[in-house]
Amino acid sequence: MVKDYDIEPMFTEEELDKKIRELGERISADYKGKDIHIVCILRGAVVFTAELIKRINNENLDIDFMSVSSYGNEMTSSGDIKIIKDLDEPIEGKDVLIVEDIIDTGKTLAKLVALLKTRNPKSIEICTLLDKPERREANVNVKYVGFKIPDKFVVGFGIDYAQKHRGLPYIGCVKNAD
Repeated sequence: MVKDYDIEPMFTEEELDKKIRELGERISADYKGKDIHIVCILRGAVVFTAELIKRINNENLDIDFMSVSSYGNEMTSSGDIKIIKDLDEPIEGKDVLIVEDIIDTGKTLAKLVALLKTRNPKSIEICTLLDKPERREANVNVKYVGFKIPDKFVVGFGIDYAQKHRGLPYIGCVKNAD
């Protein structure tokens, strides 16, 4: 299959590394002396989460995974969420940090946070690598933001377009896609 679009670099590997270090330092300070339960949202956030947890200075860190979909193979969110993989461990009484790759409308995340709150965690905070605030349609409180970006479709560093480009070591903007 021939690729009929271009990818224009947005954030280099070095820029990503610097920002993730900064986020790790903030999270380390905020969760000092606390247990932290990381919930990585698969699949897009797995690369970011792996890099982030290496930079969080906390011996009481554990990790779990959820897979939630609202895109399928499209470039825009359907607004409906489907839980493909739920958590393996209960979160009752835990300080939960949801780690996302990108937040745009916020609809999926708002529904996910509401669901997780029914499981009685001690706290829930959100960390995202990329934030598209101009696309926001749902109210979500994002405590840790790597980069605010314009309304562009991006790939790389775990983020895909129809399951492609997750392995790029940088984040790029998809140009000229049909």
